[in-house]
Amino acid sequence: MKGWMGKLRAFALLGLTAIVLSACGKENLTALDPKGYGADQSLYLIILTTVIMLFVLAIVMIVYTIVLIRYRKKKGQEDFIPKQVEGNKTLETVWTIIPIILLLIIAVPTITATFDLADESAASDSLNVEVTGNQYWWHFNYEGQEIQTSQDLYVPVGERVYLNMMSSDVIHSFWVPTIAGKMDVNPENENTMYIEAQEEGVYWGKCAEFCGPSHSLMDFKVIAVSQEEFDQWVEDMQNVDPEAEPESTVAQEGQSLFQENNCMSCHAIGSSPAQIGPNLTNFGDRSTLAGVEDMTKENLVQWIMDPESMKPGNKMTGNYPEVSEDDAGKIAEYLMQLEPSEITPESAGTE
Repeated sequence: MKGWMGKLRAFALLGLTAIVLSACGKENLTALDPKGYGADQSLYLIILTTVIMLFVLAIVMIVYTIVLIRYRKKKGQEDFIPKQVEGNKTLETVWTIIPIILLLIIAVPTITATFDLADESAASDSLNVEVTGNQYWWHFNYEGQEIQTSQDLYVPVGERVYLNMMSSDVIHSFWVPTIAGKMDVNPENENTMYIEAQEEGVYWGKCAEFCGPSHSLMDFKVIAVSQEEFDQWVEDMQNVDPEAEPESTVAQEGQSLFQENNCMSCHAIGSSPAQIGPNLTNFGDRSTLAGVEDMTKENLVQWIMDPESMKPGNKMTGNYPEVSEDDAGKIAEYLMQLEPSEITPESAGTE
């Protein structure tokens, strides 16, 4: 009896742990509240397979319970052998056909959805974005638009946007569960997927493939806006003047320091691709710093002075001249005024 009680307590503890862990995920990273075509397909398959698994589990447990109670060995029946069903063609046929039927019920919609989500026939007539995964940030190049940006991917609602993805270093995985599925991003091998947001809003994404010490901090956002807002955003981004002088004196000093410290050797402002670090064209429009911290001047100063404390293993650490806290504040002031568009994550929806 004591042995059974110990096992029961262990199973209860395991069940409680599973329930607690299931609540540890972020609300903005879920496949259970789809807002895109790909996410709809994924949730349908999740529900289908879960229902079938629960159905099979229920049947097995019912049969197991009946057999356990009805045919348990009783006193005086130690040598009793129940009727054997080995070689019963009817039973063997039934329990062979039923799994085949269940597998077909799962396989047909799964294969159909797989080919549907891999369809690239409309890519030539759609918006295409070249996505590059880096440790630990994402770069977006809007093909044919002369727009380069990082971390925030702007897309129009209701339109399929094809993402042509490749990594600059190690294997990453592009995952936006609320509107799409997941696709591995490999070095020297381009993979393509499309996303199609059904509602305006900000949808969080993550790298879903372990890629180094800051893998868990490799977040990004897909910002879905109306077609009119997207067209305005494109126009604003295309008209950015990298040499434009900031309005405030502090920001002007920051711009000079940005240039004097050769920050442009890694970063870029405008349509030119950045060489090593993220493109900063719309840096001031972003709501997060390095994909994970709140966009505040204090956090930005800390990032400029000690990026390793915020994102271990990043490529910026040790690759730029030391700056004083005062100079870091001036550079931060300059970067935070890089706001080419009024179309921002906040205007697209609630994060």
